[in-house]
Amino acid sequence: MFGLEALDLARIQFAFTISFHILFPAITIGLASYLAVLEGLWLKTHNDTYRDLYHFWSKIFAVNFGMGVVSGLVMAYQFGTNWSRFSDFAGSVTGPLLTYEVLTAFFLEAGFLGVMLFGWNRVGRKLHFFATVMVAIGTLISTFWILASNSWMQTPQGYEIVNGQVIPVDWLAVIFNPSFPYRLMHMATAAFVATAFFVGSSAAWHLLRGKDNPAIRTMLSMAMWMALIVAPIQAVIGDFHGLNTLKHQPAKIAAIEGHWENVGDEPTPLILFGWPDMKAEKTKFAVEIPYLGSLILTHTLDKQVPALKEFPPEDRPNSTIVFWSFRIMVGLGFLMIFTGLWSLWLRKRDTLYTSRPFLYLALWMGPSGLIAILAGWFTTEIGRQPWVVYGLMRTADASSGHSFVQMSITLIMFVVVYFALFGAGLGYMMRLVRKGPKTDEGKETNEGGPGQKRTPARPLSAADDNGDGDHNHSLTKEI
Repeated sequence: MFGLEALDLARIQFAFTISFHILFPAITIGLASYLAVLEGLWLKTHNDTYRDLYHFWSKIFAVNFGMGVVSGLVMAYQFGTNWSRFSDFAGSVTGPLLTYEVLTAFFLEAGFLGVMLFGWNRVGRKLHFFATVMVAIGTLISTFWILASNSWMQTPQGYEIVNGQVIPVDWLAVIFNPSFPYRLMHMATAAFVATAFFVGSSAAWHLLRGKDNPAIRTMLSMAMWMALIVAPIQAVIGDFHGLNTLKHQPAKIAAIEGHWENVGDEPTPLILFGWPDMKAEKTKFAVEIPYLGSLILTHTLDKQVPALKEFPPEDRPNSTIVFWSFRIMVGLGFLMIFTGLWSLWLRKRDTLYTSRPFLYLALWMGPSGLIAILAGWFTTEIGRQPWVVYGLMRTADASSGHSFVQMSITLIMFVVVYFALFGAGLGYMMRLVRKGPKTDEGKETNEGGPGQKRTPARPLSAADDNGDGDHNHSLTKEI
């Protein structure tokens, strides 16, 4: 059907599940640090605006965290069900790395999450702030181990192959493989930027609807400061990441650039737009800028970038996909930088909160960070093909060998269940966003405690529906 085979369906299924999953940890990473900053500012300034924002975003964090855990468990099982040959080949490396993530990050998050969500007015202020910081650190540690595992698959080192299996011989080399620092910084920064635009979009929506108060203004102000500072930093990190990829995965760079062959000693042009045709082995309708490809990728005006025809056809990534996924990511990155600069100009003119064109842009940019993360992830993973472990194991050799019918049934089931379950969860989370922060929320009272009305019965009860402390309207009942 549609020229697809069982292997293609297995790849689509993994791409589908990971596309859902990656969105939740990205927001979790950013919101956890945002909450830590908000509580720290409240403790330092005693400005109740920061406290109100903390209570508002902690509910959204709770829902997002829960969906991230569920989607992550489902995704992890696929290594054993659909990709058992990969697990048999490289499980001695990827298995321990994921175990370290559970032992260090997940346990840290789980240990302090309850205090963070339900400890307000039940523990001291410093202890509660410490719990929030620990949860934020836990999300970053989780990112560390996940990216270490993925980066090893991109640039493997510190191993030996014995009896057809990877055996780690140097764990420091395995963890700190050549691409790991760049991927870690790129992903963590992307999470912060994505969260900033998510928060900023929420504030813009309320301002456009006439809801203007110190909490809403603080949301927009903090989000735009983050965009102004971090979006350009992300561009610099991306440049270093590109240079590293050129060194270790030149075929991926050639596919990203849609660059098929070098002409004599001429520098490589940058193809802004075009349509890479894998069968014709050329990029049709190409719009080129001379020399710019060499300048960006080699930082010189005379060196050439490797071309796709320098690699056997069976070793070439799908340039048609990664060419455009990369440009979507970069294009959104430039829009983020532009939004940050525009916010600075409006801030100086004292019209940041009243300029409707800017507020509409901020609103529309809400999902931009998440879309850019997905586009970047597609670029990274599809650009690695046809390898599942670069240079060591091909994707075709990594699957479990299920039939086309089996993969079709499970893929359909995943699509139906994911859209139903996570669609309801996302809808609930957006309803919380639409309510906005309440300035009378978070007042310190003695209500609560064991056996009292406000004692939560389940973790996601933290995301109460009406913000008045009544935890009966939980996510579980909403779904």
